[in-house]
Amino acid sequence: MILEELKKKYPGAETFKFGDGPELSSFLIGLVRSGKKTATCGALRDFADGGEAMPEVGRTDIVLNWDGSPALVVETLELTQTRFCDVSADFALAEGENDTLEGWQKDHQNYFERNGGFDPEMMLVCERFRLIEDCQ
Repeated sequence: MILEELKKKYPGAETFKFGDGPELSSFLIGLVRSGKKTATCGALRDFADGGEAMPEVGRTDIVLNWDGSPALVVETLELTQTRFCDVSADFALAEGENDTLEGWQKDHQNYFERNGGFDPEMMLVCERFRLIEDCQ
């Protein structure tokens, strides 16, 4: 399905990409498709003026492949702001990328260091979502 059709089908939907490159993006989309990934997070700073659109509970959003084509449609179920150091194991495991909180912390610290800097006290936007449509 093309992006314009999805925006008509889901009025008010925002678009976003997982990860910071094609390989990570594809991997994370695959985790959502498999049902293993039902949560995601981002640095609060990335949602400031001119940044990514802040998720909203109840809104459906379109996940894009790295090339900008539609991959998935998800609905935000829960939204919290939490310091990195306070992220729970339950949330970390819902992200589907690791089997332990420590693994999640290591991978996400590396991600944030690549993308604007890391601080254990940094605020994160933590989102739980459900898959609505696979655009494959």
